[in-house]
Amino acid sequence: MSESIPRLAVSGTYSSGKTTTSEALSIATGIPRTDALTAREITVDLFPGRQFHELSAADLLALGLRRLEERIQSEAAQPAGFIADGSVLHEWIYGEARLLVGMSPGAPWLDRTVKRVVGIPARPFLRQYLTAYGIVVKARARHQYDAFVHLPPEFEMDRDGHRPVSERYRRVSDEMLRSTLDDLDIPCHVVGGTIGERVTRIIELFDLPLVMDVENAIRCAQQRIRQSKEAVAERQLAHRSGRSVLTRAGYAMRY
Repeated sequence: MSESIPRLAVSGTYSSGKTTTSEALSIATGIPRTDALTAREITVDLFPGRQFHELSAADLLALGLRRLEERIQSEAAQPAGFIADGSVLHEWIYGEARLLVGMSPGAPWLDRTVKRVVGIPARPFLRQYLTAYGIVVKARARHQYDAFVHLPPEFEMDRDGHRPVSERYRRVSDEMLRSTLDDLDIPCHVVGGTIGERVTRIIELFDLPLVMDVENAIRCAQQRIRQSKEAVAERQLAHRSGRSVLTRAGYAMRY
């Protein structure tokens, strides 16, 4: 891979099209795509049987650290340029947004209220932890990426049970991402439109090579993502069967 290929991070909040865009862009250009296990995959591995909104603050911190570790390893393994699905900033931003909006913004109203009340004593520590986390990942981002492409949240939220299905959360995290990228002074292009329009525009912006036409690359990307989601969904169902009401209530009471 030529040294002229940039280390490019595709940024955006939940359901903004990051994974499909970055996967299709990688297939179309032949540039390696770096990523980490998805939140749903890590949840199945570390916390089998639970849905995303049932995770405690400690669980979410563990999930974020696991994804940070995988991102760093995946990006460090590339000798030159890459296309990153997200960035080291993302899990930190998601934590900051949850501290503002609530730890489980997609959960039922009663669950959100209980978690907010029982979590009051933990909030000062979480505030300090996220401040320290931010210092580390912002320094890493300055060193690790040549440019960002930010995807605005133009698509409808994928309500799959493993995303914080709150439009307020999505808006807040998107605003935080944009503000952080401005502060870091890393080149950032906001690219909207359909997946095809986004991939085409990114190729033009960075004068990237083309090894497959964009439409075929998108079809390949969508098939890969669909197969991955189906495999994870089967594992989720296997772990979730037979859970009692008391078990689910217990998860809801944990901050």
